Amino acid sequence: MKHEDVDEILNRALRGPHDVKSEVLHRIADSLKVSFAPVRPLPSSIVLTAVVFFVCVAVAIAGAARAGFFGFAKMHLMERWIIFGLLGALAWAAARSFVHAMIPGTRRHITAARLLGWSCVALVGLFGLLFRDYETHQFFRLGIACLATGLLYAVPAALFSWLLLRRGFAVNMVTAGLSAGLLGGLAGIGMLELHCPNFEAAHVLVWHIAVAPISSAVGAGMGWLLHLRRASRQ
Repeated sequence: MKHEDVDEILNRALRGPHDVKSEVLHRIADSLKVSFAPVRPLPSSIVLTAVVFFVCVAVAIAGAARAGFFGFAKMHLMERWIIFGLLGALAWAAARSFVHAMIPGTRRHITAARLLGWSCVALVGLFGLLFRDYETHQFFRLGIACLATGLLYAVPAALFSWLLLRRGFAVNMVTAGLSAGLLGGLAGIGMLELHCPNFEAAHVLVWHIAVAPISSAVGAGMGWLLHLRRASRQ
């Protein structure tokens, strides 16, 4: 087939009869106008990241205010700056990852799974350097209590963040759930660092840090369930 043949086919289609009546077209246009309601645009990604980040910080501080700032009071000034500086940086990165997961087409510099891995490595390295008490007293009893407390505060941090971004659309629900879980897990770890006065290295390295991967796994699992629910509706 030559170019002239294609042009002839297109020109013939344009010259062909139009069976659709103008009244039908007007009815279609009127029905579309009814459904086109104005939509309030989402704030910028940096604003959403800041809001979600401060929700995470607020949950951690509120939990410590309720239980007591015993861990914070026991730390030296330099330890406070280093620990909460790192937790703040990781929480900001997790908040940004979650916001990007809820906005289709946003460029991501690091995957949520990789961010989880780097967060755990950074926390293990920092806590391993700062906490040098290698004794273990009531390792499982005290550890499980701290783990449960951290997860208890990870849930509202992740849930409130998800509600704030509910107008977005997660293309990959598992990634979005993992990001929300990581953000909540970092809020839980922040609460534990503010509250827990147990500075035994094994306790902090195992039970405090475990809040992040467990919370992330739960978030990813919830995202997978929501993905299945969305697929069943389609």
